[in-house]
Amino acid sequence: QVQMVESGGGLVQAGDSLRLSCAASGRDLSRYAMGWFRQAPGKERDFVATISMSGFSTYYKDSVKGRFTISRDNSKNTVYLQMNSLKPEDTAVYYCAAGTLGADFYRDYGNHMDYWGKGTLVTVSS
Repeated sequence: QVQMVESGGGLVQAGDSLRLSCAASGRDLSRYAMGWFRQAPGKERDFVATISMSGFSTYYKDSVKGRFTISRDNSKNTVYLQMNSLKPEDTAVYYCAAGTLGADFYRDYGNHMDYWGKGTLVTVSS
């Protein structure tokens, strides 16, 4: 069983930065594509970014391109999301996830990820 634990969320002001971390245990996650998804109040969970098993390929939601960076450290079984220039519309619960298919696949089919964390809340005030 894989356990994934997100951390790094909090309350920040617009324009600030946060770095989310997701530490996984129970499996070697170098064999999984990893991703970040978010669910804003009253909305469905949505794709934010994914990264391939090797870390060479990354994919982003259009609205976060240039502001967010996903990365991974397979030696630590950890994936990160660096979020810069945060906006109030980035307010959401952020979830990390792992899946055995391609990182590009999960852009549209995130619900097919195999493992999910419980989420960390990011609140951006204006």
